[in-house]
Amino acid sequence: MPLLIKPTVDFAFKKIFGSPQNSLALIGLLNAILDLRNPITAVDILNPFSYQEFADSKLIVLDVRCRDSAGRWLNVEMQVSVFPGLVQRLVYYACSMYVDQLESGHNYALAAPAISICLLNRILFRESDQAHHRFQMVDIPSGRELAKAIEVHTVELVKYNLSEETIRHASALEQWGFLLLHAAEYDAPRLRELLPGLDFATAIEALEIISSKTQDKQMYDQREKAQRDYEWAMNGARQEGIEEGIERGIERGIERGIEKGIEKGIEKGIEKGIEKGLVAGKIELIQTLESILGVTSSDAMQLSTKTLGELQTIVEELQKLVRRRNS
Repeated sequence: MPLLIKPTVDFAFKKIFGSPQNSLALIGLLNAILDLRNPITAVDILNPFSYQEFADSKLIVLDVRCRDSAGRWLNVEMQVSVFPGLVQRLVYYACSMYVDQLESGHNYALAAPAISICLLNRILFRESDQAHHRFQMVDIPSGRELAKAIEVHTVELVKYNLSEETIRHASALEQWGFLLLHAAEYDAPRLRELLPGLDFATAIEALEIISSKTQDKQMYDQREKAQRDYEWAMNGARQEGIEEGIERGIERGIERGIEKGIEKGIEKGIEKGIEKGLVAGKIELIQTLESILGVTSSDAMQLSTKTLGELQTIVEELQKLVRRRNS
C-alpha cells in the first residue's frame, strides 16, 4: 500500500530532516546538494523538530537550520510556492546566519560559511532549464571566490526528468528529488529498492512512522490541508490580481482612447476653423474690389455661418470674375 505521505508537506519535511535521530537523511540531502570535496559527516540541528511547533503555528514551517562537521551554518527549506522576494529572503537568511554565529568581541576570521538552500516544487527561473543554481560571492573579472562567506542554492525539483526506470542511475540530488516528489505514490519496500542507501533508508523509515502513527498522521493531515488552503488562497489572490489588472487596463485604455479622441477632435476643429478663416479672409479680400467687380460684399458674420465647401465655392466664383475682368 502506498505511504500517502508527501515529504514536501511541512510536518513531514521537518520530521524527516529536522529530527536528530534522522540526521543521516539530512547529511545525505546536504551532500547531494553541495557536492563537496570533503563530504559532511555530522550535523548539529539548531531548530529540531517538535510537535509543539506545529500545534501552535498556523504558518507553514519548512526550514531546518544546522551546523555541519566543518563548522558551516546551513538553512534548508522546502517551498511549495514562489512569491516575490523569495531569492532576497534566502540571501537575508544566509546573511543572518553569517552574523549570528559571531558573538560580540569574537574575531571575524573565525566566521564560517553561511549557506541558504531552497528546494522548490515550483518553477523559479522560467528562462532557464537548469534545475540547481549555486550563487556565491565571486569577483567576476578574475573568477576569484570568497570561499568562507555567503552562499545561496535553489533547487527546482520539477525541472528534473524523474522516472522509476532511470532513477537508479541518476545523480544523488535527482534521487532525493524523486523521494521528495514521489514518495507518497510508493510503499516503503519499493522505495528501498529504488533508492538504496542508509540515508534514504532513514528518510523512508521516517515516512513509515508518520504514515502509521496516529498522532503523526492526524497532524500531517491537518498540515497538508493548511498547505492546500494556503496554496488555494495564494492562487485565488493571484488570479484576482490578474483579472483586476486586465479590467483596470481595459478601463485605462478606454479612458486614454476618449482622451485621445477629444484631443484629436479639438485639433481637427482648430484646423477646420483656421482653414475656414483663411478662406473667408480670401473672400473678404476679393470683395474689397467690389467697385471693380460689381459684386455684393458679405460681412464676417454671414461668412462664418457657411460651410468650408460653400466658402470655397464663393472663392472660385470670385476668382473667375477677376480673371474675366483682366482678360
